[in-house]
Amino acid sequence: MPVFDHPEFDHHQQVVHGCDEASGLRAIIAIHDTRRGPALGGLRIYPYADEAEALTDVLRLSRGMTYKSALADLPLGGGKAVIIADPRRDKTPELLRAMGRLVDSLSGRYITAEDSGSSEADMRVIAEATDHVGGLGHAGRSGDPSPFTAHGVFCALRSAVRHGLGREDLAGLRVAVQGVGHVGAHLARRLHAAGARLVLTDVDRDALARLGEELEAEIVRPEAIVDAEVDVFAPCAMGAALSAEVVERLKARVVCGAANNQLASPEIADRLHARGILYTPDYVANAGGVIEIAWQRRPDYRREAVMAHIEGIGATLDEIFARAAREGRSPAPVADDLARERFRPTP
Repeated sequence: MPVFDHPEFDHHQQVVHGCDEASGLRAIIAIHDTRRGPALGGLRIYPYADEAEALTDVLRLSRGMTYKSALADLPLGGGKAVIIADPRRDKTPELLRAMGRLVDSLSGRYITAEDSGSSEADMRVIAEATDHVGGLGHAGRSGDPSPFTAHGVFCALRSAVRHGLGREDLAGLRVAVQGVGHVGAHLARRLHAAGARLVLTDVDRDALARLGEELEAEIVRPEAIVDAEVDVFAPCAMGAALSAEVVERLKARVVCGAANNQLASPEIADRLHARGILYTPDYVANAGGVIEIAWQRRPDYRREAVMAHIEGIGATLDEIFARAAREGRSPAPVADDLARERFRPTP
């Protein structure tokens, strides 16, 4: 499908396809907007069915990064990169270096970082070919953004519970966490420590069983998680978790999770609103990781300042939820409007 006619094309500034025959690299980098600064966004390595599926993903994800950085008050734009490959089978140092050369060819307009299918170790290999890499750690610390992303989602969930359920604490709250990978597991532990009762699922049965035992959580099959009798549904796996069918089955009154692009289509936000389910815009809730990566690039990095910045996600959502309630709208379009006010200022 041509880029300009693609339904996910949103005036992206640049879309680059890269191929390296020797390493097998097939990649796409999408730069959505750089008016606030260079486009920062992770590298997703995934065995897409075809190039069209990969293009759809990278266009959606890059746009989300622009909105995410704007609402996180970062001097960054939005971009994303995808490699069409199975990270368990196809990922090699040669492929990663080839990706680094592709990133470097953009002369700093795009900064890559860890994402699904890529790791901090992969970023270090990519950094052999380009300086435009984030998430490499700071002062001897790991560059893994997962704990920071989870902290931001936890702060977001507290705001959502306050506005959606009228509660100031999480004790006894029932939360369904869909996906307990790096971010989902960190979030589940934070919720357990706060007194929440958990329902967990994941496709990795071994990891799920271990975490379930650790947190004394209820374990359900992946297809059953949306039917759980819970107060909060937390999508923390791949995107498009919220379809029209899922919305009709949800028992939760609040949705707040770490996954990107949770809505299968934009109108799903209105379906949630019509059912009285408070939706937390995903790119606001999951901004903790990009905030920490942005701080890594500053000479005045201080962990306490990073955590304070991430905790500001709660205040941003307070503003979004209050505005949505006043206007009788879903928080999703309200967040979009607020983000656009920040990266497309009125002349």
